[in-house]
Amino acid sequence: MFRIFVVLGSVFMILLIIIYWDDVGASHLYLHTPVSPGPRIPPPPPPRQQPHTSRTPSFLSDIDAFVNQFLEPGTGEPTDPAPADSGNQSEKAEERYIPRREWKIHLSPVAAELRERQEQRRRLLQEMCANDSVVFPGKNRSFDDIPNKELDHLIVDDRHGIIYCYVPKVACSNWKRIMIVLSESLLRDGVPQRDPLSIPKDLVHNSSMHFTFNKFWKRYGKFAKHLMKVKLKKYTKFIFVRDPFVRLISAYRNKFELPNANFYRRFAQVMLRRYANQPTPPASADEAFGMGIHPSFPNFLQYLLDPQTEKEMPFNEHWRQVYRLCHPCQIQYDFVGHLETAEEDAEHLLRHLKVDNVVEFPTSRRNFTASTLEADWFNTVPLETRKELYKLYEPDFRLFGYDKPDSILNE
Repeated sequence: MFRIFVVLGSVFMILLIIIYWDDVGASHLYLHTPVSPGPRIPPPPPPRQQPHTSRTPSFLSDIDAFVNQFLEPGTGEPTDPAPADSGNQSEKAEERYIPRREWKIHLSPVAAELRERQEQRRRLLQEMCANDSVVFPGKNRSFDDIPNKELDHLIVDDRHGIIYCYVPKVACSNWKRIMIVLSESLLRDGVPQRDPLSIPKDLVHNSSMHFTFNKFWKRYGKFAKHLMKVKLKKYTKFIFVRDPFVRLISAYRNKFELPNANFYRRFAQVMLRRYANQPTPPASADEAFGMGIHPSFPNFLQYLLDPQTEKEMPFNEHWRQVYRLCHPCQIQYDFVGHLETAEEDAEHLLRHLKVDNVVEFPTSRRNFTASTLEADWFNTVPLETRKELYKLYEPDFRLFGYDKPDSILNE
């Protein structure tokens, strides 16, 4: 019996070791690119080792300690100063060293007006999320309750400790370029790409260029949600938004006023059949535009308001509400930019992140859809449709401080 217990105990320990290393291995992979949060006071020396106690620490406490030690600065990160030459290091080891990129230190403070603007935007978000009169699906759920597929817009840069939630039609192409440069995920001849505008558009929107929250499950398994929370707590999180109605106009102009084979096949043909009296629309976008056929702006709004639309599939990201893309009541954003103040906000944000010596936000060509033309676009839209549309996007208006468009809703 003793021999049997020894054998069974040995098998049990082997299985336990295999399971343990399988779990810790997944967590260890995550830690190969530690965060570089900028110049900080060096951490204090480690305390003297305490005598071993028989207390059994909780599983999550162990994981917290394990993860946090890799998120503290000054632990051999790529941006730490080069170690002193000891004379016995190989040339190969020296070649692996990544030189420190100096953080920009500003002698003058950020303008009080810009600091107050950010404080007001963050405060408004908190107030609206706590306001019972602002109601929308998913508002009161916890972060743990958000499905993994709804976290695909949160891009992570571990090198600088940044999380960006991108919103289509809000300068997201340029911000994605910035994230590629900062994360050094694109190499040219072995050298990280430094110029955002030189990154081809097809790579900018290629999901393989960005590490997003929805990819955590595949890489980290059961640790995914816990690691997301660690990053959300320690990293700087930012988002850029714009007037919801103007964003819709921009999406319509970009996807339906110009030939777009993908959007024509997936959406325009549906709109033409249902709302434009075109039971057999042309087979291709080129053929349709050659015949002068495309959905009108009212057709597009009918599609958005039709209950059948989301029964078939969720809203496309280009017209999905921001609260559904970025979960502002579950994630406390540190910086909220507006497209209407894009240049000032971009300069402020890059300075706040201490990377304005590494990258510059691309200069705008000022071809944004002007909010002053908003009334012209809605002239042909029935008043009842406008009011229903406002209800659909009202949470975005209120969460991010955009005025209710009374001139459009009261005509």
